[in-house]
Amino acid sequence: MKRYLWCAVLLVVCACGAGLPGRASASATVFVSILPQKYFVQQISGELLNVEVMVPPGASPHTYEPKPSQMRKLAAARAYFTIGIALEEAWLDRITKINPEMRVVHTEAGVDRMAMEDDHHHEDHEEDIPGPDQEDEAGLDPHIWLSPTLVKHQVGIIRTNLAALDRQNSATYQANAQRFIEKIDGLDIQLRNILGDKSGMKFMVFHPSWGYFARDYDLQQVAVEIEGKSPKPAHLKALIELARREKISVIFAQPQFSRKSAEVIAREIGAQVVLIDPLGEDWFDNMRMVADKMAAALR
Repeated sequence: MKRYLWCAVLLVVCACGAGLPGRASASATVFVSILPQKYFVQQISGELLNVEVMVPPGASPHTYEPKPSQMRKLAAARAYFTIGIALEEAWLDRITKINPEMRVVHTEAGVDRMAMEDDHHHEDHEEDIPGPDQEDEAGLDPHIWLSPTLVKHQVGIIRTNLAALDRQNSATYQANAQRFIEKIDGLDIQLRNILGDKSGMKFMVFHPSWGYFARDYDLQQVAVEIEGKSPKPAHLKALIELARREKISVIFAQPQFSRKSAEVIAREIGAQVVLIDPLGEDWFDNMRMVADKMAAALR
């Protein structure tokens, strides 16, 4: 029955998508997968485009399913900017069938993505802390929007494709992108100043979202869970022992996941659970706030 319902939705939204305009306009819509991407596209497009987000605030990109209302809007969208998350793997084929004329822009293209694993925290204690399952080790980390360096790469792809979609406003997109890159460079300097004396230190997170951030600023991420799987008792015990050895006083969690395992570790080591959101919409302010929280935790 669910399959038939989706077929009906496809027929309706395909009809709605007929007659796409020949170029972008003030009312043209583009889609992104997550909130930080909306920030990136808006920094470049200004008021020229309407930017729709697939995963709403508070939802998890790992489990979210698009609503029929979103599929109807996708039927008239000019472009979809991907970033390499699981939602896209599951839905992108269906989305492109709804709107074959829509440009699909892979902002993750050309990024050498890291393995989605918590190898930092057991490289010196490999016998103490079991690693994730082999199938998890094969996964690639999608959180490329949490590295200012990689965001600059994405900005270049977004700018180029917006200019191609809307040649009339190409110069505006170019100028806005350049200003945004300068802003990112300034943010990078701020983050290095905030975290400069924390080099090599370990921070513990529930979900391993911050691997690229850690690499940029010479930190080591210790993950409680990998790819949605809570730790087994032996792994949890080893994490607690590691936290005690490293004198970790803060466990970072994010709003989209349960904090149960993080709270267990925090109770055992007398630490506190602090929320940081990898999906914060105001990317610039969110990155600076996360750096401040990490600097405070790594004293």
